[in-house]
Parts: sequence; structure tokens; C-alpha cells
Amino acid sequence: MLERIMPTAVAVAEEFGDPPAATLFPAEAALITRAVDKRRREFTTARYCARRALAALGHPPAPILRGDRGAPEWPAGIIGSLTHCDGYRAAALTHATDLASIGIDAEPHAPLPGGVLDSIARPEEQRWLAAARAADPTVCWDRLVFCAKEAVYKTWFPLTGRWLGFEDASVTIDPGTTTFRARLMVPGPVVADVQLDGFTGRWVVERGLIVTAIALAHPAGG
Repeated sequence: MLERIMPTAVAVAEEFGDPPAATLFPAEAALITRAVDKRRREFTTARYCARRALAALGHPPAPILRGDRGAPEWPAGIIGSLTHCDGYRAAALTHATDLASIGIDAEPHAPLPGGVLDSIARPEEQRWLAAARAADPTVCWDRLVFCAKEAVYKTWFPLTGRWLGFEDASVTIDPGTTTFRARLMVPGPVVADVQLDGFTGRWVVERGLIVTAIALAHPAGG
């Protein structure tokens, strides 16, 4: 799924279960000593995916620890993103010389729980969602907006080291091209002397899942 919405420069790996071969380095295992079984399996398989992606890039296996706000810490010269939800774990990695940042997210293809939409969607997004549901009720558009915003945050944070709230980005979905545009409502990150005002990503709905991905290129001329 993920490779269809990522450029070829990105190494992706995904699992729809938890293979026995998925194991942790001791330093990784120390991070989840008190975690429940579900969390341990998600954490372990996501890092198994990350090591497969590292191998595709020609890098040896390495522990993937946690930095600020739990963001994964990658080997020098590598950028990437992890995601997991029920029935899916994935990693997307590339060389830092090829892209500026990556953000991926996966969610079950199901409506958001009651009360969540009001906390994650801006007024203009809620107006669009009402029209989108009427036009095509087969897609859980509310969950797609949430999933896109999660990918936005994962792209934003490595560039800024700062929090980004759901209200700080306005997402526009294009059903025809299966793309989305996130317009930042706060000052954007500066990459190679260029201040960004938003991100563009892609999405796919398949196998009961929604997957979103942003592959941020280095600014031209930056």
C-alpha cells in the first residue's frame, strides 16, 4: 500500500501482522518494559519494518530509540517515519539528501469516535466533510482528515521540534487524484532558507485501512 503513495527514493516496509522474526535491541526493549502486550507488538513490528527499510537503503540494523515527544531517532543521514494501527505497521525511510522530511500515518477505515471530529477539524473542513459524505458515503472522510493531519505533524516535527495542533493546519482532500494539501495556519518551518506554508501528500484506502504519506522535497534553489 505505502509504496504506491511514496516516491521511489523512499524505502518502505509494511506488515499486516506481527511476524515471529520481529525482535528488539536491548536498548529498545528497555523503552517498553511496562507496556501492555498490544503496545509491545506494535512497537516491535514497527521497528522490524524500520530495519527492513534501512537494509534497503544499504544500512546495517540499528536500534531505533525515542527522542523528543517520542519521535524516532534515526541513524545519521537518514530520515523517516513510523506508523501502526490495528492490523498494520509500517516504516518509510530515505537518505536526508533525497528529501527534507517524511510523515506517514495509518488508521482503520472507520468513522471517528463520537466527539472527536469537533476537536480535530476546523470549520471549513467540517463544511467540506458534509459535502464529501453526501457525494461519496463509502469513504470515511472524517478519519481521512484525521489521518492526513497526523502525517502533517510527523512531517512538521523533525523540521521544527515544536508541537502542531490539529487546528494549526487546514486540510483539503482531492478525491479525484487521491492527494491532499495541508495549509499551515501558523508560521511554517524554514528549510534551506525557504519558509514553507504547507505540505502536499497522498492517500490510499484499501484492506480496511487508510494510509497517508507526505514526502517533502528539498526546496528548489534552497
